[in-house]
Amino acid sequence: MRKKVTVIGAGNVGAACAQRIAEKGYADVIMLDIVEGLPQGKGLDILQCGPIIPFNNNMIGTNKYEDTANSDVAVITSGIARKPGMSRDDLIITNMKIVKEVTENIVKHSPKCIIVCVTNPLDAMTQLAWHVSKFPKNRVLGQSGVLDSARFRTFIAQELKVSVEDVSVCVLGGHGDTMVPIPRLSTVGGIPLPELIAKDKLDAMVKRTVNGGAEIVNLLKTGSAYYAPSAATVKIVDSIIFDQKRILPCSVLLEGEYGINKTFVGVPVKIGEKGAEQVIELKLTPEENAALKKSADAVQELLKIMKLE
Repeated sequence: MRKKVTVIGAGNVGAACAQRIAEKGYADVIMLDIVEGLPQGKGLDILQCGPIIPFNNNMIGTNKYEDTANSDVAVITSGIARKPGMSRDDLIITNMKIVKEVTENIVKHSPKCIIVCVTNPLDAMTQLAWHVSKFPKNRVLGQSGVLDSARFRTFIAQELKVSVEDVSVCVLGGHGDTMVPIPRLSTVGGIPLPELIAKDKLDAMVKRTVNGGAEIVNLLKTGSAYYAPSAATVKIVDSIIFDQKRILPCSVLLEGEYGINKTFVGVPVKIGEKGAEQVIELKLTPEENAALKKSADAVQELLKIMKLE
């Protein structure tokens, strides 16, 4: 029986996610939005790609949560996007109301699903989805480090003029200004990154990675990134649907790992059919540990605003 994936939100990120999943052919895709006609129009457009790509699975756009019933995975992309000069944290009050309502409806119609949250500020919104859903912690995770890692890998591959496939990086922490790229644990063809790139250039790449989303927002003027965020999200969905057991950096609830408690933060996680199946703990230096703790503290500050601390 074909799997069913629901994408909540038919904006740029949501529609791109829906398109990528539909074109892979492994699941029927339901794209939901509150704006009448928007998900239906985009859904029909994606469906008509079927004879060309090709794919034979169904793609439905809807305004009704009833159509999402019994989904295996629910991807939350709903919320307002960042504008120039706006931090992810500025989004919190508006987006927490949206994510709360969305999560309640997901739970009502797909009580056995796995939730993948994409809405910013990512870690706080993922924690909110977990809090509202009351799902086991393995069934709620946030797309964070997959995107951040992709940005870091891109910059490294461009600098060294090598294939991105040979670049492996480590990015921990919250999905935002306090993320923690770790060059020491990053490699190119197995060679430690610090041996290949001078420290000043490497520091510049780290800074550009941390500001990766803001750079695109400032260029676009009227929107935010969606091609890479959607690709990163679908990589997580793939690993869940196919039980791939990929080790991917995702935002998950830590309960003592890395010395962090009751907070969603990005760390390496084994992703399979049960969701976030295992947190991978790395041996960090005191400086790296301090940076990760600072990142978790930033998430906790948002939780206080949301009254979830």
